[in-house]
Amino acid sequence: MTAQESEVDLTTQVARECARQLGYLLQHERAGNGLDQTELAAQVRAIVYDNKNGKNFMHTGTPTTEQPLKLYEALMLLALCEEKGTMNGAYINYGVAAAILADLLLMKRIEVDAENKDKVRVLDDAPTGDQVFDEALQKMATAKRRGKLKDWVMRVGAIPKLKHKVAQALVADGIVELEEKKVLWLFTKRVYPEVNPAPEQHLRSEMRRLILDRPLEIDPRIAVIVSLAKGARLLPQVFSKDELKSNKERIEQVVNGELLGQTAKDVIAAVEVAVMMAAIMPAIMAASTSAATSGSSSC
Repeated sequence: MTAQESEVDLTTQVARECARQLGYLLQHERAGNGLDQTELAAQVRAIVYDNKNGKNFMHTGTPTTEQPLKLYEALMLLALCEEKGTMNGAYINYGVAAAILADLLLMKRIEVDAENKDKVRVLDDAPTGDQVFDEALQKMATAKRRGKLKDWVMRVGAIPKLKHKVAQALVADGIVELEEKKVLWLFTKRVYPEVNPAPEQHLRSEMRRLILDRPLEIDPRIAVIVSLAKGARLLPQVFSKDELKSNKERIEQVVNGELLGQTAKDVIAAVEVAVMMAAIMPAIMAASTSAATSGSSSC
C-alpha cells in the first residue's frame, strides 16, 4: 500500500468512526434519553476534534497517534469538574489507587498469587516511563510485607499528593491545566480545569455505549473503568438517575465481569473487592457525614 493509499484508508476509518459516534448520539437524542442542545453540540465538537486528530482515546478499534488514557487518568477525568477543576467522587484516592493496580495487572507487572493467600507478587519492577506507575511499583517491590490487593489499595492510596500527581499527568498530556487560587487570602488551592474536552467526551461516549447500546464486542478497559467508576460513586457523572435505574442489571453484569475474558474478569473482581474494602475504613473513622454526601455531588 502506498503512502497516499494508506492516508486515504486512515481517513476512511476516521470518517466511519465519526459517523458511528454521531449516529449513537442522534439515536439517543431521538429516543429522548437525554442530551440538551448545549451538551449535544459539545459532544459533536469533541467527536470531530477527537477523530480529526486521530486521537481515539480508550478505543482499540481505530488507529491512534497518541497513547490511550491510562485507567487512573480516565478515572481522574471523571472525578474532575470540567470548568471548576475541583474533584468529586467518594474516596477518590482509593479509586485512583485501584485504577493504578488494575493497569499494572493488565500490563502483567504484578499478579495475584492464588497459591499464597491471594497476595500480590511483583513480576517486573523495571521503570515504565510513567512516574505514577513507577512509584507504586517501587513501593510494592521494596515492601517488607506482601499484601493482598485490598491492602495495596490502601497503601498506594496513601502515597503523598497522589491525586495531584495524577492530575499533573493530565496536565502533561494537555488535557487539563493547573491553576492556583487563593483561599481566604491565606491558602493556595490547586485546581485543574479542562482545556481539551475530547478525551473525556470520548471516554463518556464509550461508557454510555457499553451500558446503553449493549454491543456484542466489549472493550475490557472500558468495562474496568465502569467498575472503578461505580466503586468511586462516579457513575452519576456519566448516566442520569433513570438510566442507572433502568440499566442496573447491565451495569452489574459489566461490574461482575460476566461478559469478559478471564483476565479482565479477574482484574475487575479483584479491584471491586479492593475498592469496597478500602472504602470501609474512612466510612468508619469519619467524624461526620461529609465523605458520604460528597460521593453524590455533581459538577
